[in-house]
Amino acid sequence: MENKIVCGVGSRNTPPDVLELMMKIMRKLNSLGYTLRSGGAKGADTAFECCAEKKEIFYANDVTEEAMDIAKQFHPAWGYCQNWAKRLHGRNAFQVLGRDLKTPASFVICWTPCASITHAERTRRTGGTGTAISIANHNGIPVYNLARDDHRVRLEKFVAA
Repeated sequence: MENKIVCGVGSRNTPPDVLELMMKIMRKLNSLGYTLRSGGAKGADTAFECCAEKKEIFYANDVTEEAMDIAKQFHPAWGYCQNWAKRLHGRNAFQVLGRDLKTPASFVICWTPCASITHAERTRRTGGTGTAISIANHNGIPVYNLARDDHRVRLEKFVAA
């Protein structure tokens, strides 16, 4: 049986029209029985969370060493991060792979300024969402970035259907 889990994340500076679309997407996913995984941050996370009927929200204080070890594999400057930043990146492992780190999300929906969807496309502009994108990419989980016109159009059609 497929996990009906969406990882909904993104920039704290997601544009208002995209935040509205994220809320519409979450409402549609509710009707299909999806559970949201997110991180409780302002912006994209909050847009998804406010409309989710079933949700798993992970905070920096929830993070385990194992989750941080996963995040460490993908962060380009882990050694320069303060402990709190490491915990924030570590929560991305939970968002993508679940609290047990073995139950992957079906897909990730996000918005980042650079529109990346793979580890290789990540830049500084991707921000903390880049860790979630990298973990998803490594685990074969599709990433839909609403900063890409084709992804946005596809998800607008999904909402309208």
